[in-house]
Amino acid sequence: MEPFRIAAPLKTLTDVYPKPKALLQAVQEGGEQAKIAFARLWLSEGIPYAFRDCPAVYESVRSWLSSILNVHAKKIGLTGSARLGASLSPKKLGAPFGDASDLDLFIISKDFFDLLHGEFIKWSFAFERQEIKARDKREEAFWSDNNKQGPKMIHRGFIDQKMIPNFDKYPVTQKISQSMYLLVEKLKITPLAPEPKKASLRCYSSWESFVNQVALNLDGISRQSFD
Repeated sequence: MEPFRIAAPLKTLTDVYPKPKALLQAVQEGGEQAKIAFARLWLSEGIPYAFRDCPAVYESVRSWLSSILNVHAKKIGLTGSARLGASLSPKKLGAPFGDASDLDLFIISKDFFDLLHGEFIKWSFAFERQEIKARDKREEAFWSDNNKQGPKMIHRGFIDQKMIPNFDKYPVTQKISQSMYLLVEKLKITPLAPEPKKASLRCYSSWESFVNQVALNLDGISRQSFD
């Protein structure tokens, strides 16, 4: 019988909310095992930093979203600085979570992913055929980029709510957008809750897609940070 094998850098990473520098160093030195462990342990489990003062609020948020979006609460999670307490974004690396920060929510659900995928395809066809037109040049540029990037994201097993316009024609996207707005407003009047600037949602088709994307992001961030 052999003991469980653990990547050496992970042995010293014991904080619930690790510092970005220590985390990225462990990821860089620990290789693929460290990236996967981080995605599973630190980004998909436990109490997010933003709700550390009252974890029950986080559970209430997930239950509330579950009832609106018809997705089991266990499949709803939180990433970004709200999860760790500091940003891992290359442009804001180490920036602490605060009231000006966002809530980056995610859902792991093949069924929900398929619904959003369907709405994206419906919008993309209408946009390319000019059956639906942007209101100004700025929106046109965003839509063109979304139409280009969307299929790449879907191929990797995820899609963002913001990739699809918040129109009546796309009821699932509209429901998400409305719930994200209401979430921010409800948190403002909830004791011991964070007060984020805004909230957004990404849907993954599977846990494998989630872990793979987190690992890919970490790989890119660690290389930039230590160059």
